[in-house]
Amino acid sequence: MNKTIRRASVFTLLLVFALLVRATWVQFYDGRALADSKDNRRNAIETYAEPLGNIIVAGRSVTGSAPTEGSDLAYKRTYEDGKLYAAVTGYASQAYAPTQLEGIYQDVLNGTDPRLRTVTDTVTGKRAEPGNVVTTIDPDVQKAGFEALGETKGAAVAIDPRTGRILSVVSTPSYDPASLTDANTAGEAWEQLTGDPDKPLTNRALRQPLPPGSTFKLVVAAAALENGLYGSVDARTDSPDPYRLPGTTTDLTNENPDAPCENATIRTALQYSCNNVFAKMAVDLGQDEVRAMAEGFGFNDTSQDVPVRAYTSVFPKDMDSSSTALTGIGQFDVTATPLQMAMVSAALANGGVLVSPHMVSQVTDSGGDVLEDHSDADSRRVVGADTAEQLQSAMRTVVEEGTGSNARIPGATVGGKTGTAQHGERNSKTPYAWFTSYAKSESSDEEVAVAVVVEQSDAARSEVSGNGLAAPVAKSMMEAALKD
Repeated sequence: MNKTIRRASVFTLLLVFALLVRATWVQFYDGRALADSKDNRRNAIETYAEPLGNIIVAGRSVTGSAPTEGSDLAYKRTYEDGKLYAAVTGYASQAYAPTQLEGIYQDVLNGTDPRLRTVTDTVTGKRAEPGNVVTTIDPDVQKAGFEALGETKGAAVAIDPRTGRILSVVSTPSYDPASLTDANTAGEAWEQLTGDPDKPLTNRALRQPLPPGSTFKLVVAAAALENGLYGSVDARTDSPDPYRLPGTTTDLTNENPDAPCENATIRTALQYSCNNVFAKMAVDLGQDEVRAMAEGFGFNDTSQDVPVRAYTSVFPKDMDSSSTALTGIGQFDVTATPLQMAMVSAALANGGVLVSPHMVSQVTDSGGDVLEDHSDADSRRVVGADTAEQLQSAMRTVVEEGTGSNARIPGATVGGKTGTAQHGERNSKTPYAWFTSYAKSESSDEEVAVAVVVEQSDAARSEVSGNGLAAPVAKSMMEAALKD
């Protein structure tokens, strides 16, 4: 064989080898990425070839599937009371990636989760029957919160303090997930929803932290009691009124100038929401002690899954003393979701023990066999039983004699804390109205913890308050949860 032919042969073999390597790479490495690509329509065709599994609320499916006309996608997702449960279910769309529980459990709901496969499915290669997701949501509590918030921009969360079961996740304004399910019509709805300045697709209950205002004073009070700064909620504090922020010429005053806030006890300071008491308390404790208590309740947790990933509630670091003082009243860079503030009340109501909040109780296969069971949730002690009992008592004073009067419920023991958080530069925008609370039935063993935030309402600025706007929402939800 002459040299030219030999070189041509070697070159040809190298080309063949390169093609084999490339084909192998595409098949075994790029293949999975191509198969999983959102642009691969075969995935959507397979997903919607059969009805999806369902999301269950109180034994009833709030989702379904319906045949699609004139499409290679045989079925589309449907929703019962879509707006009511949108913050729980999210959406499963032929055009867009699924969200909320639809996204977390998409493999279970579309039958591709390996745990669903039977021996027959493995042999035949047939897709398994889809499974179902059973939630902890109480439809009465969910409806009460949704109707009470109405057309306002806000959110609410209700938790059973003893079990961590999330009874309600409400975000308003809401949207109808059904508007996004059909690929032929979803584009117009998507454009409208994403262009809405009120951001209805945002889950405000779990995914939008805001300054918690005076509701955060519960965390500071807990730190003061646990660290021995004060022996009880009825011990007088060292709190001048007004309180000059350290290193500044700024005096921190109180909303009610006639309130007995000078050297007030923790009980009185919560009752009248005295800024001077808790700002100085945060400085006296030091930012590290306040942060440690906040983190015990769940702040700064970057992996808070319920199972939807909640946005991190933040207590900041590396502050000067004046900024630390402002964190004591839930301002500066402190932020919290309604879920987080409901967790604070839940832990205090449960004797100082925080049970991990969750809104899915079970994941099952099509026959009802349990794949996941979340009934035995993790728990941790945040504060001692005595601290929790004292703060429960002080929160009852807030409702019975103080700023939380609109949350009173006949036949129930109710404790709470109001909050009005500044919004905008120099508080130029309408403040946020907060209320966090717990309630215990006097005739049964029912308990609930609730947090509500109202971001925007038609109320005049002077009428914006936690008691006026948020407490009535919490009351409605607590009443629904305590019904025998």
